[in-house]
Amino acid sequence: MPSNQSIQTALSLIEQNPPQILNLTVGPHQEVKPGQYIPRAEAQSAPQISFPVASSSATYMVVALDIDAPFPSFNVLGPILHWIQPGLKARDGRLEITEPSVVNYIGPAPPPGSSPHRYLFFLYEQPSNFEGKAHAPPDGQNLRIWSRVRYSLDDWGKTAGLGPVLAVNYFCSN
Repeated sequence: MPSNQSIQTALSLIEQNPPQILNLTVGPHQEVKPGQYIPRAEAQSAPQISFPVASSSATYMVVALDIDAPFPSFNVLGPILHWIQPGLKARDGRLEITEPSVVNYIGPAPPPGSSPHRYLFFLYEQPSNFEGKAHAPPDGQNLRIWSRVRYSLDDWGKTAGLGPVLAVNYFCSN
């Protein structure tokens, strides 16, 4: 089982420290409250992200995981990586994407009969020496599903040199 203390830390940030909530907007301008149910069809495109960042000169990144795969009561395949997007810069209250994704976004897709899964979005300050191409699939390809399964955010965070989680949010979908 992958080490994912980051997930527990993020969930406690939501419960204990509401100002640490990452603003997500999905579908047609729907702002996500932590734990809100979002229909699958409305979450197939990457959400817009905003957060009152400490520095307008810093660069940020977001990582998204499904922590309930294949079923919330039997999550042996989880977490599943859904997105790594570096190169987020503050502009007019939003975080604007300025670099290609490291791992392309995939929307919710729990198996038939599953109850809703939790999709967590983590915001980090991007390390100054971070090179997205070093972590991305070759030649701009999309990351295949089996490379996303049982993803260890803790291990990748160490490799990428990530600091603490700045903000987090999640929605549920099936």
